Amino acid sequence: MTGESIAAELLAAYDAGTRTPLFSTRPGGLTLPQAYEAANVLRGLRISRGERPLGWKIGFTNRSIWDRYGVHAPIWGPVWDRTVAQIDGTSHRVSLGGLVQPRLEPEIVFGFARAPTIGMSAAALAGCLEWVAHGFEIVHTHYDDWRFAAPDTVADFALHGRLLIGPRLPVARFDDLRGELAALQVALRRNGEEVDRGKGSIVLDGPLDALRTWVDAMHIQTPQWRIAAGDIVTTGTITDAWPLAAGEQWESVLSEPRLPGLTLYTEA
Repeated sequence: MTGESIAAELLAAYDAGTRTPLFSTRPGGLTLPQAYEAANVLRGLRISRGERPLGWKIGFTNRSIWDRYGVHAPIWGPVWDRTVAQIDGTSHRVSLGGLVQPRLEPEIVFGFARAPTIGMSAAALAGCLEWVAHGFEIVHTHYDDWRFAAPDTVADFALHGRLLIGPRLPVARFDDLRGELAALQVALRRNGEEVDRGKGSIVLDGPLDALRTWVDAMHIQTPQWRIAAGDIVTTGTITDAWPLAAGEQWESVLSEPRLPGLTLYTEA
């Protein structure tokens, strides 16, 4: 398998909303460097057909789900103008059309004012940020039953489906961005019933720490991908990822009053 052949197969599955067999179990397997090579080819293909990258998603920062999915370190990939929406207010309707086995993740999203550099302290990295927001990422996978190895997830668009961003708050409004986000608590409700609860510290000790880990890893693993001013980055789910179906209402309730919870209505 080549990066080009993997990318072509996954892009066809993405466009058709269909599934494909795991690459890691095929003859020769799939390594992480090969997966990021395929992901870079995919990025180029999407740009060539008119899609515009808006930033990045970081996946598998929540250590509590590593054993369940068999992925034990963060992964990352681009997000796009066709997959990202800024929520007008705190509620949003989203179509699940084209998504394969979608799941919902409540996350913290950052916007960069300037490009970061490798090895920054948390305080220095916070100085590169313009805003912070609560958002929902809808993840999905083209592999059966959410079973895969880490390289499969990297190649498969880093499992990104949609990113819905709530009201943006300037980071200057926080006295201790790192500590306050690590202490953040999130309750997730489906049709009025609480189904999960999580704390910001579960994502690699906090969203800003997750961001710092990713900045350094990006520099080493994917130096061809550069973080730029204006990029958005979502930092990983604070609860488990929950299966979505059309006709549901999902709500997040946050302990931080400056970051409002969101309500999501799903449609076919």
